[in-house]
Amino acid sequence: MQRITRIAFDYNNPEKISLLEQYHSLLLLLKSHLTDRTFSILASPRLIDNNQYLGWYTNLEGQPLLLDSIAHKSHKNKITKTLQTRINDIENAIKLMPLSDEERSLVSAWLPRIKSLGNQIYVINDEPVIVNTFEEPVLPAAAPVIPPKPFWRWWHFLILALLLVGLLGILWYLFCPFGKQKTVVPDPMAIIAPAVIVKKPKPTPEAVTEPKDPVPEEPTPIATSEPKPEPVPESPLAPKVKNPPNCITKEDMNKDPNPSKMAIVFDNSLSMTVTLNESPSAVEQYFQYLTYGYGRNMSEQERIKYEKRMTRLPTRLSSSKSVATSSIDKIQPNIGISLVTLTNCPAANVSPFYNYSNRASLKHKIKQLTPTAAGGGGTPLYNGLEKASKMLDGVKRDDYILIISDGEDNCTKRNICTLANYIAAQKPRLKINIVDIAGEHKIDCIANATGGKVYIAQSPKDMIKQMNKAVSSLKINRPVCQ
Repeated sequence: MQRITRIAFDYNNPEKISLLEQYHSLLLLLKSHLTDRTFSILASPRLIDNNQYLGWYTNLEGQPLLLDSIAHKSHKNKITKTLQTRINDIENAIKLMPLSDEERSLVSAWLPRIKSLGNQIYVINDEPVIVNTFEEPVLPAAAPVIPPKPFWRWWHFLILALLLVGLLGILWYLFCPFGKQKTVVPDPMAIIAPAVIVKKPKPTPEAVTEPKDPVPEEPTPIATSEPKPEPVPESPLAPKVKNPPNCITKEDMNKDPNPSKMAIVFDNSLSMTVTLNESPSAVEQYFQYLTYGYGRNMSEQERIKYEKRMTRLPTRLSSSKSVATSSIDKIQPNIGISLVTLTNCPAANVSPFYNYSNRASLKHKIKQLTPTAAGGGGTPLYNGLEKASKMLDGVKRDDYILIISDGEDNCTKRNICTLANYIAAQKPRLKINIVDIAGEHKIDCIANATGGKVYIAQSPKDMIKQMNKAVSSLKINRPVCQ
C-alpha cells in the first residue's frame, strides 16, 4: 500500500476526528459489498507525523498525479467518465445493501462528500482515486434556467386564427345554399282528414262515470332501531404487513412491569489503540516493546515510525466504537442500557441506565471515549464486572452483560473467575457474553460460569460479525411488530 499524499489535520478538533471515524466506518461498511476495482477509488486515511497530518493510501501501484494536471483533454475526460462510473456503481450497490437506520444515515451523509467537487482526484495508471477533504461538500453548479418565451409572442396568433375560423363559419352559414332546408307549408286537409275518419262514441245520458277509488299507499314502516351499517369489504389492495416470527408487540412490552436491563462493559484502555491491521504476534511484540522497552537500539525516527505503524487506523478502539453503537440500535426498545467504562486503575466508571429515547446520548458517549495514561492506565475489568453485576437483578428477571475487551484485568490480583462463579450463584438469570478482540481466551471463565459465550474478533469484518452474534445470542434484539 503506497501513500498518495498527506494533508494537514487538526487532531484537536472533535468534529474532524468524528468525520475521520465516520469515514473509516463507511469504508468498513462498503468494502465487502464492492468489487476491488470500484472500492479502489476510495483512498484510505491514516494519521501520521504525530497526528499532525492525514496520510492517504491506496493499494493501486504506480505514480499518482492530480487529475487537474492532465493537459490532454480527451484523456482527462476519459478518467472523469471512469470516476463517474465507479461512483454510480457505489450508489447501485448501496441500494441493494441491507442497512440499518444508522448505516443508511451514514451512507446518505457521505455520498455527497464522495461526489464533492472539492475533493482531490488523483490518477494512478488511468484509475481515479478520491482523496476526501473532510470539508463541506461542493456540489456541481445547477444548470442555468432558460426563461420561457413570453406567452404573448404567440398567443395573439392563436386568437387571430380562431377569429378567422369563426368568421369563415358565419359566412358559410349565411351565404352557402347547400344544406339549407326548405320551409314546408302544412296542408290544411292533412290536418282535417284524420278528424273526419275518427269516430267518437256518443255517451248515453244514463251512463254515469263513477270515480275510481284511489289506490291506497302502503304505510311507511316506522323504524324501531337504527339500521345496521353494511360491512365494508376489505380492500384486496390494502398492503399486508408480514411480521417476523420472533417480533415483540408493543402491548407485550407495555405489559412487562419489570423488563430486562443490560450493561455494556467497554474496554477504553491504552491497549485498545493498537491497529487491527497487524498480526497477533506483531501486536504481542509491540506490547513487549512498551512494557520492557525493547528496541532501545532504534533511532528516534525509527521508534516514531514503528509506533505510528502499530497505532494506525482502524484500531481496536475505533472498530469497537463503530460496532457497539451500531449494535445498540438492534436492542429492543424496552431494555435499559448502562455503560461501564474501563479506562484506568483502580476503578471503572459507571453510567446510569439509558432508556430508548436517550440512546443517541449513549452512542455519543461511546464515540467520545478516549484512552488516557493518567494514573498509569490499566484495565479495571474485575471492578467493572463487579459494579455491572450489582446494577442488575438476574434473579427475578433475565439481565445481561456484554464485555468488549482485548485482555484481562491488570489493576488487581483478585481472581476474576472466582468473581464470575459468585455472580452465577447469586444471580442465576444474569448472562454474560464476551467479544474478545485479542483472542487470547484469558477471560473465557466469565462467560462459561454464567452460561454465556465468547466471540473472537481480530479484524474489522470479524468485529461486525461477532458483535451481531453476541447480541443475537442474548435474545434481546427482537424487532417490534408492525
